[in-house]
Amino acid sequence: MSRSPEVIGEIIDSTIYNEIYGIEELSVDIIKKLFEKHEYATRAEVIIKGDYMLEEESPVSKRQSQEICKIMAKAIGVKSEDGNIKIKKMVGAEVVGITACPCAQNLLKEKAIENLEKEGFSNEQINKILNSVTIATHNQRGVGTIMIEVPEGYEVGIFNIINIIKKSMSGEVYELLKRVDEGYVVEHAHKNPKFVEDCAREMIKQIVNEFEYLPDNTEIIARQVNKESIHRHNAFAERKSTLGELRKELQFNSE
Repeated sequence: MSRSPEVIGEIIDSTIYNEIYGIEELSVDIIKKLFEKHEYATRAEVIIKGDYMLEEESPVSKRQSQEICKIMAKAIGVKSEDGNIKIKKMVGAEVVGITACPCAQNLLKEKAIENLEKEGFSNEQINKILNSVTIATHNQRGVGTIMIEVPEGYEVGIFNIINIIKKSMSGEVYELLKRVDEGYVVEHAHKNPKFVEDCAREMIKQIVNEFEYLPDNTEIIARQVNKESIHRHNAFAERKSTLGELRKELQFNSE
């Protein structure tokens, strides 16, 4: 029982004095050390999660603050009868953002049109009004997660993954916002409404574009959870696939 935490402690202690490297490589090193300690073992699995701090700037006032995202890595090692060890590793991130519901927004838009027609506004006037105002809807705090396999000889940047998740939701959230920033964040999200499945689809599209250099058999997981504001339940969407399958689907849909 004591061997596993002993391995983790040894690996972490050794990284303090060495050059910093990726969290996924840390999980691989722990896997290898586990097999050394547990000679009889044929399978080992390591999951690492941690905080990743970034500097951020509010969108209008340009105030500096810090953002904390979750980063994670997973490694699975399998040892064959002849003693060879095969290790599969993945790296990813979890980011919080904001989403705005398209369905409620469309209902309120229809209601606004109905009310304006009753007040005698022409279709041309109604279109001008609707193009000049932001239609309300309910919001969710969205949590996007991406995990990408890192094949041998390739690198996958966590910062790139974080940016993909951010861009996949209706908008970003910030630690420090002045009043002008709050107005911008709310308006921006309402002008970019998305369902939970829209966020997952957008993540997939950006993953395919960003990591075009990775082989087709690279596994990916894209997950979005929207913490609903007017429901007691949350909305959930997830896709597990290979890059090759996703590339074929996107190519087919574009034809």
